[in-house]
Amino acid sequence: MNGGRVLRLGVLGSGRGSNLEAIVHAIDEGRLPAALAAVLSDRPEARILELGRKSGARTGAIVPSEPRGPLGAGTEEEFVRVLREENVELVVLAGFMRIVGPVFLAAYPRRIINIHPSLLPKHRGSRAAAQALAAGDTVTGCTVHYVDEGVDTGEIIAQREVPVFPGDTAETLQARIQTAEHELLPAVIASFAGHE
Repeated sequence: MNGGRVLRLGVLGSGRGSNLEAIVHAIDEGRLPAALAAVLSDRPEARILELGRKSGARTGAIVPSEPRGPLGAGTEEEFVRVLREENVELVVLAGFMRIVGPVFLAAYPRRIINIHPSLLPKHRGSRAAAQALAAGDTVTGCTVHYVDEGVDTGEIIAQREVPVFPGDTAETLQARIQTAEHELLPAVIASFAGHE
């Protein structure tokens, strides 16, 4: 993708930003040859924006007109404008609770990835840990995949398995899945940094 140069990242999230923390940690330790160029959210109060500011990235909230669902073309254009101004090469959705559509996908073809807390194609959408428990799964995990216009339907890049223990709750299982996410996502991003 970029011949081993430092990869300029744009991270989008709607919440606490624990995966962003893992990315920053990997950059700081020299395991991830990347620079955090922009951190954007659909929610002005999202903690991920505070983390982005502390890391020196350009940050901002771009709030869609609808409280749920797809971003909408106008909102997508605003996200893309900011990312392009910061010369972002790879867009990482890390707890971003919105569906991106054709404007975003056309601007960054095969350059938008998502981390999802299940072994896709099982348990798409929200509350994946609870879905795994309800299904009686003995193993679940996390997936990094390319983003397409569906909900967690894009081509799978990498997965990490996590055992489901007797007595697990959705919260305890989700915590173990997040630990796996924090290992998998920086490793996948590092593989993009090495692409021609």
